[in-house]
Amino acid sequence: MSYSNRRETICSVTPTLCSLLGVSPPECDEEASAEVVHEAGRIFSGESLQKCLVFAPDALGCHLAGRFPHIYDPVRFLAPLKITLRSMVPPKTPVCFASMFTGLTPCQHGIQSYEKPVLKCGTLFDALAGAGRRVAIVAVQDSSIDLIFRGREINYYSEKYDSQVNDRVFSLLKGDRHDFILAYHQEYDDVMHKSEPFSKEAMEAVKHHIDGFSSLSEAVDRHWGSFNRAVVFAPDHGAHLDLKTGRGTHGEDIPEDMEVCHYWGFRSGRLLPGC
Repeated sequence: MSYSNRRETICSVTPTLCSLLGVSPPECDEEASAEVVHEAGRIFSGESLQKCLVFAPDALGCHLAGRFPHIYDPVRFLAPLKITLRSMVPPKTPVCFASMFTGLTPCQHGIQSYEKPVLKCGTLFDALAGAGRRVAIVAVQDSSIDLIFRGREINYYSEKYDSQVNDRVFSLLKGDRHDFILAYHQEYDDVMHKSEPFSKEAMEAVKHHIDGFSSLSEAVDRHWGSFNRAVVFAPDHGAHLDLKTGRGTHGEDIPEDMEVCHYWGFRSGRLLPGC
């Protein structure tokens, strides 16, 4: 059954973020999510978003939250607005993150298979930098996110693995030198490819991602508390069990691979003591 012709797609992420941040978007295939924009407007009383952390874990499809809903309780608490989106075909990491952060389909941005060229088209990061916003991408070294968005006037941090990504983001939040931070995690994708999507080890990796998101969200509130701010839990695609190999995989036009749930959390700025 084809899943590729249903539902709003991850291409909406870039125009949505640009709308919230008051920045002109690059050329996009979709418009901003009306539901997200409306909720942000309600929380911020019509003001713009000032600071944003996007947490991008690899391969966490909606079926994980559906099968183990309690595991996602911390995500729903911190980012209660859930938006179900359709990924890209093929649901491969560089294909999907390219679409998520350009607003373009694979045939438009040019990455249509598992390859990691530097994108030549406009991206969310070009739009933010062009508007004077300070941007950081923090990712596992040599991952798709670490490589395909190079060449922009932003800060790049390549880290050994997920825990080092967290440490770097904590440091950046404490230093308050950025307005937008993208943090990428990959443990679940690594583990499920070696085992199964719902193996004990894979589910431990999911928990690690959610714990990381929780800790980083708390740090956002601690260090960006005086700003209108957002935290976004934004995976790229899902995964399924390959019956031939007995291991996890992704890349097919099926709900398990194509359906992702993004969670948005908004908090209004407050004056800190003594301000």
